[in-house]
Amino acid sequence: QVQLVESGGGLVQAGGSLRLSCAASSAISTAMGWYRQAPGKSAREREWISCLSSSDGSTYYADSVKGRFFISRDNSKNMVYLQMSGLKPEDTAVYYCATDALPECPVHGGYWGQGTQVTVSS
Repeated sequence: QVQLVESGGGLVQAGGSLRLSCAASSAISTAMGWYRQAPGKSAREREWISCLSSSDGSTYYADSVKGRFFISRDNSKNMVYLQMSGLKPEDTAVYYCATDALPECPVHGGYWGQGTQVTVSS
């Protein structure tokens, strides 16, 4: 059983930056992903935004965030990060980290954190 806890969300002005963190309860030698759920959307409508493979460190990004968001990990701390820059009001959402406890992307979400709110004001 993997437990994930996100942190780092908050209120930021458009154009600003935030770094989200995801703490795992155990060693995360697995692919890790980030999703977001926009206001008014259901859990089924969560948008995948990034994935980091554990086998070779490959990273993947949705077109909506490519070039603005950067995923990374620190295995020594069991942490995964999402550095977000150039934030836009449409990035407003609850952000979730997820894993399937498998080494490769994509991550479909066998395990989810509780989410962290990001609000971008215009």
